[in-house]
Amino acid sequence: MDKVNIRDDLSGFFIRDQQGSDRGILLFFHGGGFTVGSTRDHLGLIAALGRAAGTTVFSVDYRLAPEHHFPAALLDSVAGYRFLVDEGYDAGQIIPVGISAGGTLALGLTLYARDEGLPLPGGVIAMSPAVDMLFPGDSVARNRDFDWIPPERLHAIRDTYLAGSNPCNPLASPMYADLSGFPPLLVQAGTHEVLFDDISCFVEKAAIEGVSVTFERYPGMFHCWQMFGREVPQAGKALSSAGNFVKCIVQEDHSPKTKSIFF
Repeated sequence: MDKVNIRDDLSGFFIRDQQGSDRGILLFFHGGGFTVGSTRDHLGLIAALGRAAGTTVFSVDYRLAPEHHFPAALLDSVAGYRFLVDEGYDAGQIIPVGISAGGTLALGLTLYARDEGLPLPGGVIAMSPAVDMLFPGDSVARNRDFDWIPPERLHAIRDTYLAGSNPCNPLASPMYADLSGFPPLLVQAGTHEVLFDDISCFVEKAAIEGVSVTFERYPGMFHCWQMFGREVPQAGKALSSAGNFVKCIVQEDHSPKTKSIFF
């Protein structure tokens, strides 16, 4: 793991797969509700993603709330993306990927890049992302006994992260974004997540707006099950699928087709 300074107050880490291809790079954003978490907390997931995709991973330790509220983490994700482009990586060979809050940042980064006229990444992977900071889905109540995030925690995350900002800002809640021109997208969600209904609505919106989106639904899975590769067989399936999505874009030079998959 090689540390670099993106800015004086922002670090990134290259995690390289010795068997990996020279083509493509994953730009990783960790989870933690925008308030906790780091690259080191997610090294197992990062390494597994890199192996599955056969690529190097660059992970950004973005600033955290409450000391740094929205849009600090988003701007740090953009800075990580700009860093890779400035280092000579082709934007089309960069795949932002994030889990939970990191998935939200991967989506927000891509929207920001599009709206600011930056070159777009080749694709995006969002694992269990928070896509609507109002958390309106029925699954918030329906799945509260099956997931480890209670509704009260969701509301606390929103209040701490947004600190009074509009929860319907598309860069905080991609559900309210115009998704036209968005690159190919892979979204993964567990059916027992409190966020499942919100994620499902977002995927439906993306498909309606012309995004090439693959939606993978994993029966019985909880929020961020991908972190538990040694204990949960479905985690291995999710990571393998993410790796194939990346290879499809950066190694085989064609985009995945829109589809919905129920494992």
